[in-house]
Amino acid sequence: MAAIAPSVRDIRSVAFRKERQAGWHELEALIELVGKRGIGELTAEQAARLPHLYRATLSALSVARSISLDRALTEYLESLCGRAYFCVYGTREPARQKIVEFLAWGWPSAVRKVKWQLLAAMVMLALGAMTAFLMVQSDPENYYTFVPAAYASGRDPAATNEELRAVLYDQHDFSGTLSHFAATLFSHNAGIGILAFALGFAVMPTALMVFINGLILGAFAALYDSRGMSVDLWGWLLPHGVTELTAVVMCGGAGLAIGQAWIFPGEKVRIDNLRERGAIAGRVVLGGVIMFFIAGLIEGIFRQVVTNLEIRWAVATLTAAFWIWYFALCGRERERQVLEDREAQL
Repeated sequence: MAAIAPSVRDIRSVAFRKERQAGWHELEALIELVGKRGIGELTAEQAARLPHLYRATLSALSVARSISLDRALTEYLESLCGRAYFCVYGTREPARQKIVEFLAWGWPSAVRKVKWQLLAAMVMLALGAMTAFLMVQSDPENYYTFVPAAYASGRDPAATNEELRAVLYDQHDFSGTLSHFAATLFSHNAGIGILAFALGFAVMPTALMVFINGLILGAFAALYDSRGMSVDLWGWLLPHGVTELTAVVMCGGAGLAIGQAWIFPGEKVRIDNLRERGAIAGRVVLGGVIMFFIAGLIEGIFRQVVTNLEIRWAVATLTAAFWIWYFALCGRERERQVLEDREAQL
């Protein structure tokens, strides 16, 4: 019986494998070493080689798919790339490195993925502030509708200009309790933010909570504007308010993202869509809690001891510039790189 001649595809597959298999075997050996001993046991040279070999294998997989090499080779490369991915980007990294990864690109990347929900939460906050501002301007008595007496603490239309100004500029003697005050503010604000996120599956409660925050803000703004102290108020508010209000918007936007994933799953199965979007929203909320902590420190300590208006505005401006840069640009290159790696495996 005459021998069956190998097909052109088989010949190409053999040549393709022979040219690159040394690198694949080296990558397999590193993967096994990481599985047995952990990523921390790799030498500096091996740690440097691992991502290089991973990317070379991804490239080989892409070529194998594009020129339709034999299925066995393609499946082998897919499996190898999948195992290597978890070594390069997986959870075996030390906690410190995971924290750095989260702050360097994981958090801002998650924020960018829910930008439209964040925009919706921002609009709700602005609508609330605008509504209360206009209503209090038209009738100061409306102030009591939006701001509870316990929350106002004497900052109401009945207060004199001197009393309202004293709130903004008097240095308070907390006798060493500033840190406790900051911790209390953090706990309160973070609790509200997490609740707004947790209620996201129902959408309306989250939107309402963000709107109510805007109402309180707008009522205060209208009160101080009527006394000609808008610049002073915002100088007092914005050093911590830029961070705190951004955190409120983040928690609200993350909640809306959960609600959207549940109500409008699109082409995906609802539970799968909820799992995927929930992971992203969870990172956004975790970042929001960090922002509440920072805002609590600024509000509980900085604002109480720094009364210079120019310094307050300078801090507010620098804070706003930093967050804009961080969420708009930070980690974009790493985000693109990870996305390309994942797409190459699909």
